[in-house]
Amino acid sequence: MNKTLQSSDTTEHWQTLWLNVNLATMTDAGAGYGSIEQGALAISDGKIAWVGKEVDLPKYHSESIELIDGQGQWLTPGFIDCHTHLVYGGNRANEFEMRLQGKSYQEIAQAGGGIVSTVKATRAATADELLASALPRLTTLHQQGVTTVEIKSGYGLDLPNEIKMLKVARELAKALPITIKPTFLGAHALPTEYNNDPQGYIDLVCDEMIPVIAEQKLADTVDVFCENIGFDIEQTERVFAKAQQNGLAIKVHAEQLTNLGATELAAKYNALSSDHVEFLSEAGVKAMSAANMTAVLLPGAFYFLRETQLPPIELLRHHGVAMAIATDANPGSSPICSIQLMLNMACTLFRLTPCEALAGVTCHSAKALGLAASKGQLSVGFDADMALWNINQPAELSYQFGVNPLSALMQNGRQVI
Repeated sequence: MNKTLQSSDTTEHWQTLWLNVNLATMTDAGAGYGSIEQGALAISDGKIAWVGKEVDLPKYHSESIELIDGQGQWLTPGFIDCHTHLVYGGNRANEFEMRLQGKSYQEIAQAGGGIVSTVKATRAATADELLASALPRLTTLHQQGVTTVEIKSGYGLDLPNEIKMLKVARELAKALPITIKPTFLGAHALPTEYNNDPQGYIDLVCDEMIPVIAEQKLADTVDVFCENIGFDIEQTERVFAKAQQNGLAIKVHAEQLTNLGATELAAKYNALSSDHVEFLSEAGVKAMSAANMTAVLLPGAFYFLRETQLPPIELLRHHGVAMAIATDANPGSSPICSIQLMLNMACTLFRLTPCEALAGVTCHSAKALGLAASKGQLSVGFDADMALWNINQPAELSYQFGVNPLSALMQNGRQVI
């Protein structure tokens, strides 16, 4: 192991020391697990202070350090769900049933379904009601080893309700020991009051919503749904430009249903990620590689919508684009709150290796949120967000779901599960 990764602190400052533990450090950028068997890991002030083989530990004073026996289990970085829509009102189970009875999307929309129904329910809900409905979803993810979650707005579609959603996302971080990254997705869909005026709605997003969101520090990232049923390239670029002017990072929902070139546009704005990307071209992949963007793969939506166009996995590999995995938890296209199921689906549906899948919910998902320097790895100086698993090898995390092997969860070095 690289000695420079082992120690940045003297042992006298160590507060916790994990012994008899196997480590999947995820420090090889997805090329491997970065495994250290029979390892040890020290924590100081919520950060990782030392990591390596137990036999290489420097001398330390055991009486002043909390010693934890990992019992030969595996320690990984805490999981990061880098694309969710966890805050929303109501649900769309009735539409799920209607689709399975043969109703078309148009028929469902004419009956008041689709995103319009979620917007209506979200606007009608109080902040307390949204918090109460989102908390069980977040708790489920947390109990599966998730320590960081991105939460998008986008079901308010007016300034007061977008603010309400983002404030609820912030409140969730007070309800659970978990890091929340709020994202403003005002350009998610057209609200009914702007049905015949998409430019007017983009004016609202750019001229009113983004400046207020930035000023109040309610989000640090702006997202856009650029698609033939969302917003076009010109509208998307207006949002990107305004986000950049206001000091906000950029993400994009792109190439899910068609190839409009949104990923290439996002690359010009140094976006963090492009998400979905089933129809991404090689030109788009090359643009992502040049801009050091992350491809966020969403197998839950692929599965739930019964899509058939696979993301260009081989092209992403060939051009060295990091691949993150997320639940896309939302009421319409991925009502799934299981990061462990996403690991399995990434392998079975998208043909990722178990190692690539694990990187997808650790180091690469951290990169997709702009957190690559502090989360997603077991490395010196990184946040001590860690999950302990009762498994014999890391591949088990992708191999099986439905049985939760989580033994313990640490947030900033403190055990929270």
